[in-house]
Amino acid sequence: MTILILFGPPGSGKGTQAAKLVEKYDFVHISTGDLFRYEIKHNTELGQKAQEYMGKGQLVPDEVTVGMLKNKLEKHSDAKGVILDGFPRTVAQSEALDTLLDETGNKVDCLIALNVDDEEIVKRIKARGKTSGRADDLDESIIRNRIQVYKDETTPVYDYYDKKGKSTKVEGVGSIEEIFNNLCDVIDQNL
Repeated sequence: MTILILFGPPGSGKGTQAAKLVEKYDFVHISTGDLFRYEIKHNTELGQKAQEYMGKGQLVPDEVTVGMLKNKLEKHSDAKGVILDGFPRTVAQSEALDTLLDETGNKVDCLIALNVDDEEIVKRIKARGKTSGRADDLDESIIRNRIQVYKDETTPVYDYYDKKGKSTKVEGVGSIEEIFNNLCDVIDQNL
């Protein structure tokens, strides 16, 4: 099974591109946000644990998130490939992911980062905010804080996989088709 991590700051286009990649490669798209919503909605044991932390305004522990991911991977064990979106977000999560994949005889094949500058991200998220209904998508100070959190806490994941020769950057500015074609070039080289 091919395991790809689609990486980038909020508003970089991961969701848009993941949908197109799933269609082309017949991969399964795994978004941690979707995992949480599914587990909570179906009142699973992991969903209950996640809800307990979220209800207190706390981060869901990595072992709960990894447990959800493990369940999803087992459910799609016959998939040609998986695109991970929103996970891993920390080096500790990267290490947990590698351990989980080792147990199943898989590995991360490639991390592809969408490279988008801060001003473009702010512009995109504010535009999205006009239709998303999310107040945080309209507040520039919150958007800039999310970008800074991404830089501080999440970009080390790129370096973690880069040391293993698995990270690459793709320009995330241009038409959706141009970005998609560049992503496909990288994926085709790694399949």
